[in-house]
Amino acid sequence: MNIAIIGNGNVGSGLAGVLSRAGHDVTVVGRDDDLAQAVGAAGVVILATPYGAAGNLAGRAGFAGKVVVDVSNPVTEDFSGLQVGHLTSAAEEIARLLPGASVVKAFNTIFAQHYASGLKIGAQPLQTFVASDDEGARETVKALAAGIGLEPVDAGPLKNARYLEPLGFLNIQFGYVLGKGTEIAPQLLAA
Repeated sequence: MNIAIIGNGNVGSGLAGVLSRAGHDVTVVGRDDDLAQAVGAAGVVILATPYGAAGNLAGRAGFAGKVVVDVSNPVTEDFSGLQVGHLTSAAEEIARLLPGASVVKAFNTIFAQHYASGLKIGAQPLQTFVASDDEGARETVKALAAGIGLEPVDAGPLKNARYLEPLGFLNIQFGYVLGKGTEIAPQLLAA
């Protein structure tokens, strides 16, 4: 599959590595790269940028008809809280900015360091929670996640990103503020 990753920081680079190793044709787009060409050639576009950068992307490429994966957590600049939440989410706001795109929330609870260490803790694969109003797009991202070694968990419609983003923020709090480190991840356990 042709995948464009917008953002070449730790998360974007980590996702590019694991998706490339899984056999996908991945193009990583930095600030000065040709966004329109990369998005035009891709079936899936992963936004690996801070939430605030999404607004600058809308008019720079044609996102209609694309599966767009939002991996952001809309944290404030000082990491003291969320910029949006509970009545909306970063993913829902991005969907409004990109009409015609099938927006999916995923990968936001995984620290970037896990992409280099096998996406497991011990023998347990990490989970990613996948939410979208487009069932086909949700299934596409679940298949991508499974293909790189994650355990995808269907999180239902996109409005559930209102809960996944605070979960991502809580993970950041545990990891950095409360000193648990980045070798952690939330898991949904079932009997």
